[in-house]
Amino acid sequence: MKAKRILGVRAGAALLLAAGAAVILVPNATTQGRGATTPQQIAARNATEAELESVAIIDRKVMVPMRDGKRMATDIYRPKDGSKKYPIIFVRTPYNFNFWDVRAGAPRSMNAELDAVKRGYAYVEMNERGHFFSEGNYDILGAPLSDGTDAISWMSAQPWSNGKVGTIGCSSTAEWQLGVAAQGNPAFAAMIPQGFGAGVGRVGPYYEQGNWYRGGAVQMLFIAWIYGEQNQVRPMFPPNTTQEDLIQASKMFDLAPQMPPVDWAKALQHLPENEIIKAVGGPRGIFADRMEVSTGGAMIKRAPNDPAWYRGGLWHDDMKINVPGFWFMSWYDVSIGPNLAAYNYVRKTARPEIANEQYAVIAPTLHCGYTRATEDTVVGERHMGDARLDYNSLTYGWFDHFLKGEDNNVLQTMPRVRYYTMGINKWQTADTWPPAGAHPMTFYLASSGKANTLTGDGALAAAAPGADAPDRFTYDPMNPVNSFGGNVCCTGNAVNGGALDQRKMEERPDILVYTSEPLKEGVEASGPIDVTLYVSSDAKDTDFTVKVIDAYPDGTAYNLDETIQRARYRDGYDRPPVWMEAGKVYKVALQPMTTSNYFAEGHRIRIEVSSSNFPRFDRNMNTGGNNYDEVKGVVAQNSVHHSKQYASQVTITAVKRP
Repeated sequence: MKAKRILGVRAGAALLLAAGAAVILVPNATTQGRGATTPQQIAARNATEAELESVAIIDRKVMVPMRDGKRMATDIYRPKDGSKKYPIIFVRTPYNFNFWDVRAGAPRSMNAELDAVKRGYAYVEMNERGHFFSEGNYDILGAPLSDGTDAISWMSAQPWSNGKVGTIGCSSTAEWQLGVAAQGNPAFAAMIPQGFGAGVGRVGPYYEQGNWYRGGAVQMLFIAWIYGEQNQVRPMFPPNTTQEDLIQASKMFDLAPQMPPVDWAKALQHLPENEIIKAVGGPRGIFADRMEVSTGGAMIKRAPNDPAWYRGGLWHDDMKINVPGFWFMSWYDVSIGPNLAAYNYVRKTARPEIANEQYAVIAPTLHCGYTRATEDTVVGERHMGDARLDYNSLTYGWFDHFLKGEDNNVLQTMPRVRYYTMGINKWQTADTWPPAGAHPMTFYLASSGKANTLTGDGALAAAAPGADAPDRFTYDPMNPVNSFGGNVCCTGNAVNGGALDQRKMEERPDILVYTSEPLKEGVEASGPIDVTLYVSSDAKDTDFTVKVIDAYPDGTAYNLDETIQRARYRDGYDRPPVWMEAGKVYKVALQPMTTSNYFAEGHRIRIEVSSSNFPRFDRNMNTGGNNYDEVKGVVAQNSVHHSKQYASQVTITAVKRP
């Protein structure tokens, strides 16, 4: 059988806005290379529109005012029966939902709008500030949190509204929901955030600031993504333009920037890093230029705890959420760890009745790939089995309860956490994350100093070795380890995500490989994976990377999760950077990884250690400088130590099943 690859959202691809049969695929403004629209596609779109017109009052290009006077472009679909009031499903996005645009490829479906109206909901779509017909300038998650609050207040006050609003969306259509939920708008009745990692600023051990960082290293996905999104200079219509004229204009102009296609695999190699967008002819904006609109200047120049991260639209763990939440996550998404940390935080800190109304689904897919699972789901190269769920029923069961007040037993029949365990390829349920019965299982790094490559002598042992025989490797920023598979999103053609056989990567001498003995009995690892390394370097600053791998008896080695730590931040992100001294050994605790994977009998648990995973993460130039404005790096000689004194280790969360 030919493998069916389950892909996530890419820069220039599509965005999942809703769930199940109600999926909307909204073209990104940077979409390139799609086929021309066919007459059949236009006919199908027109048929759906005709059915919508028969059941719905359609109000497009409504300009909803914000408190600062800027107006956000909004399309509204609601049932024709004016004798009733309706709950609202609210979708807010930076992406193009212009119904009329059929020039860039297949016209988007209107099935979500139609399905919602037929089920007795008003469906409201709004473009974020600074996109398409919405006024103002865009600052990634920096538009005031008041925009979301103002929008919810406006729509809940409409005469056709029952006063309850629920939100749904994936990726950029989800990330704003958390921060707005923390504002406490009484009309915000329920949320379904999906793939929402870039909305999480600081939570628990994670200082990712909206996936901008991991371990203090820049996640380069946003460089590719911002290329098509930071359009600060764009045509706009005069404030007194009528709704009729805006609708007519939307048939001719969608205000989408026509961005030239970019070979991101090549473009992300450009140095200095802060000129990557400029080098490909992209617009000025918040990535590298200090703009008046920005809440804190150029993003690439910010440190992980820069005050600017706390002035925009990100959610942080000092912000209480008291909104019922149905959280959707994926094992191969870019931020599964922070996502789960946010979910657990809300369960711990919300009012008791709201804490009991938090539910989660964790799928084995890439970013926003939930509904693309099949009976033979393949993520990267690994077959995951039948990973389908009836997302449409789950979504509307949730909204019917919280927005319509139906006593449908949805909370009594849904598990708190429904998660997919790879390896046994099945959905499992739990009341908590990690599941009950979880316990730590620790392995210690060991070797005789020759753990380089798969053919080296690196091992994961039950006890730390007595004497230190450090493993050494050379890290050259001009020859970084290439990203290969992984938990990624939005880097165009630069990285193909998912589970890929890592053996060809393990031929590199700058990758240390530590592998356990074959397991005598199967182990389910469901929960955090903590790695502590004792390291040294002759460089002032460098990075250390880790991958966790399921090594099959035939040698196939599938990656599960990956992380990185920039040494200068090893003492914390809220402290000044600290530099390394040659020959001195330092303890480095990497930010936790997480997964649910069954290591079957005969399989081996493996980790790889190196100093780069590029372009998933930016290269450390090893100088101790700014990194983002440097074109020349220094070669580092890096070492991993392991002994009773330097107990480098990996701890998985094992779950014993009956």
